[in-house]
Amino acid sequence: MIKFSHILAVLLLSNQLLLAQSNDDISSLNLIQKGAVLVQVSKQFTFTEGPAVDKKGNIYFTDQPNDKIWKYSTDGKLTLFMEKSGRSNGLYFDKKGNIISCADEHNELWAINLKGEKTVLLDNIKGHQANGPNDLWIDGKGGIYFTDPYYQRDYWERKKPDIEGQKVYYLPKGASQPVEVDADLKRPNGIVGTPDGKYLYVADIGDSKTYRYEIQADGTLANRQLFAPMGSDGMTLDNQENLYLTGKGVTIYNPQGVKLVNIPVPSNWVGNICFGGKDRKILFITASESVYTLQMEVKGVE
Repeated sequence: MIKFSHILAVLLLSNQLLLAQSNDDISSLNLIQKGAVLVQVSKQFTFTEGPAVDKKGNIYFTDQPNDKIWKYSTDGKLTLFMEKSGRSNGLYFDKKGNIISCADEHNELWAINLKGEKTVLLDNIKGHQANGPNDLWIDGKGGIYFTDPYYQRDYWERKKPDIEGQKVYYLPKGASQPVEVDADLKRPNGIVGTPDGKYLYVADIGDSKTYRYEIQADGTLANRQLFAPMGSDGMTLDNQENLYLTGKGVTIYNPQGVKLVNIPVPSNWVGNICFGGKDRKILFITASESVYTLQMEVKGVE
């Protein structure tokens, strides 16, 4: 259990940095619940990633190096959901309640039902191995946008990519092959779309930039615009259309691309983030060896 002195130190540090980085009083932003503190749920992991929320508000996340998917339930219980998860990284729930996983052991996309049974949705791109599907977002039509950066894994036999370039793809529902939607990025990583299906955000962590695109009717992207001068490992949105980016803590931008605040997290790296809980007001943070929660005023929209 996290010590009270640790919580107090984090809270004091958070308040100092929040005030230093925002010209407005942090309380006026109405983002974080008054008096809320960052709570460390557990620190038993190696590198946590890919949090995704189901319809009930339960959160599933990966411990990628240990090849496991964990569940954090709405009643605060932490349980192991799946071993041998294909080295799952990013996760997202589809409308049927399946977990769609970026399984980079063999560079695939999986659908995993709640019994832990998996179906391979994608195992190649035009006959070539993908670089390593990393993060994903599913649109209202059931199509999957995913990023495909190359991070050399110690469990791979290959030592170089099979595909030239690190790209963003769109896999239409029922399709066997994805479509390139942006091939002009250094290392795409975090990705999320707006609930209305109008915009897609993609972080180019290799170039320290995050872009916003307009989603077209056929799933392609148009009008790429620089949204934030920082990359991100993972990302999420709240119901005020604020964008949450990760890395060194959690950095929040408003819909106009104005930085609102940075929430410090006492881990070396924040890999990803989502909202969960019955009311979607728990900010769930995967941060290397640890996972944290923070009670929010705003709600998630995933």
